[in-house]
Amino acid sequence: MSERRLIPVALDGYKPLREIVFDALREAIIGGDLSPGERLMEVQLADELGVSRTPVREAIRKLELEGFVIMVPRKGAYVAGVSLKDVADVFEVRSALESLAAGLAAERVSDEEIEQMERLVYWAEDKDPSLEQILQMDINFHALVYKASRNQWLAQILENLREQIQRFRSTSLAVPGRGKEALLEHRSIIEAIASHQVAEAQELAAAHIAEAESVFLRHMV
Repeated sequence: MSERRLIPVALDGYKPLREIVFDALREAIIGGDLSPGERLMEVQLADELGVSRTPVREAIRKLELEGFVIMVPRKGAYVAGVSLKDVADVFEVRSALESLAAGLAAERVSDEEIEQMERLVYWAEDKDPSLEQILQMDINFHALVYKASRNQWLAQILENLREQIQRFRSTSLAVPGRGKEALLEHRSIIEAIASHQVAEAQELAAAHIAEAESVFLRHMV
């Protein structure tokens, strides 16, 4: 492993230790602290996280089931890489769903939700946010659009994609200048939603996702 150190996990009386370790390792993969192709050594991870090997082993098995880890016979567990096909598939689905959500939001959004979206963008524009703050703002913005769509099934499907979306989001938004570009794209989407321009909101949302994919691919290759 590199010089990077994982943060020891905090125990939660309401959550099994294996779930706490799973969440910590998944976030480390999504955030890039554990890189694609990196071998996951149970002893070292257990030491870094301040736990025994058993919950680490159980977490790695679950990560394998969710596609974040691959097991190589006689070699061990490795962080799964991301193929161009993976990227194309996820962004293709996300583009369609985000476009649908934005269009429905343009039809059904409340004044309060518009104000919440605008506050997010205005806050980020007035500050010099860190990458972590930009990531959280992006998550919150899209969550507001999903909510404004008034379609629970759509919101749930997008939530099920959250981990993979977050893995790509953290990479693309880390590219210099992408955070400011994303803010401008968010502002345009808000304006279309606020003026109830369904087709425009759909087109802008699709364009926003297409640009995120383009930035990710340029960084990836």
